[in-house]
Amino acid sequence: VLFVGLLTLFAMMLAACQPQPVPVTGERPEEMPAEEEDMDVADAPMEDEMEVRLEVATDAVLGDILVDGNGMTLYMFTMDEPNKSNCAGECLEAWPPFLSSGSLTVGEGVDASLVGEATLADGSMIVTYNGMPLYYWVGDEQPGDTNGQGVNEVWYVVSADGEVVKGMMVDEKEY
Repeated sequence: VLFVGLLTLFAMMLAACQPQPVPVTGERPEEMPAEEEDMDVADAPMEDEMEVRLEVATDAVLGDILVDGNGMTLYMFTMDEPNKSNCAGECLEAWPPFLSSGSLTVGEGVDASLVGEATLADGSMIVTYNGMPLYYWVGDEQPGDTNGQGVNEVWYVVSADGEVVKGMMVDEKEY
């Protein structure tokens, strides 16, 4: 009986340590309780899982920028409108959307009040930050790559405070 009691207590403690998902509603909550934010870096979920992860990484040139749970850089398209993606067809092939399935875990430095979602033409949900849809760039091959920065002067990384990061010098090319 003592062993079963200890096992039950251990299971309850373990469950309390799991990251708490942030509901993605497309609207900014008034205030997100501190316990809703996960401060640990964990492995990103598999593509078929319901949960996705949004984190902040520090780039030596671009500063603190948004990445997914695998450390892949996320971008915004300046031709989008708040909570509306204007990227479709071939655009989405080159710039795959950071899709939501209704549950998102945020890491340290991510402002949960800026997280939302928007509907794409096919009905899937793209994660937004500060109202702007987030995308990957097919030219980024590994975590930390920022090859999409400044593409066509309309694609940029997003800062932790939800702003476009422009005007940085990388390899003598102004972004």
